[in-house]
Amino acid sequence: MDASAKLAGCLKGVSLSKVVDFDAATDSLFTLDLTLENTSLNSEIVADTTTFSHWVNQQLAQHNCRYGIGGYLELRTIYDSRPHFSAETEPRRLHLGVDIWADAGAAVYAPLDGEIHSFKDNNNYGDYGPTIVLKHLLNGLTFYSLYGHLSRKSLVGLSVGQAINAGQQIANFGDTHENGNWPPHLHLQLMLDMEGNYGDYPGACRNSEKEKYLKNIPDPALIFNWD
Repeated sequence: MDASAKLAGCLKGVSLSKVVDFDAATDSLFTLDLTLENTSLNSEIVADTTTFSHWVNQQLAQHNCRYGIGGYLELRTIYDSRPHFSAETEPRRLHLGVDIWADAGAAVYAPLDGEIHSFKDNNNYGDYGPTIVLKHLLNGLTFYSLYGHLSRKSLVGLSVGQAINAGQQIANFGDTHENGNWPPHLHLQLMLDMEGNYGDYPGACRNSEKEKYLKNIPDPALIFNWD
C-alpha cells in the first residue's frame, strides 16, 4: 500500500480545517504548470526571482484567481536554475509537495490537530527558507505535515511539542527575501516518516526515486478542505 492510500483510509469521516483563506463560494484556483509543457515559462523568467514573481502574479490576475496551486509529482525543469537541486548524476526535479501561490503575508492554518515536531530556517538559495513541521496522530497513524517558504516571524515563539489546534493560524507566506528566493508561495508536503530530518525534508527527488518516495509521501490534496 502506498502512502496516499494509507492516509486516505485514516481520513475517512474526519473533519478538516482550511490550509489557507480559500472560499469555494467566491474564489477560484488556478493550476500552475511548471513543467516543459508550459511554453509561456522559460529559463530566463525562472532564473530571476522578480521576473518569476511577476509571471506568477500575471497568471493569477489573468485568470481572476487569488490562489494558484499545483505540483504534486510534477517533473519540474524550474529547478535547473537553483544549484540546491543539482547533482552530478541526476538532478532532483520531481516535486513531492503541493505549492499554493498567493501574496506574501497570506495566512497559513493547521488543517488538523497536532503538535510542533520541528522548525528551522533553511536559509539557502532555492531552499525552503523558514519551515514548520507538524506531527499528527490520526486513527492510530502518525504522520507529518511540512510548511515551507514562510515568513521568518512565523518561527518566533515556537517550541517543539507545542500543541496546535485544527484551524489555528500557524504561519504566513514569506516574501522573496526570506523564503529561499522564490515567488511567494506555500510548499505543503506530507510524510509518514521524517527519516531523521528536523525542520526539513526533501521537497523534490530524482525521478528515478519516485517509487521509493511514494511509499512515504502522500498526496497533500488529501488534507485540503476546498469545499
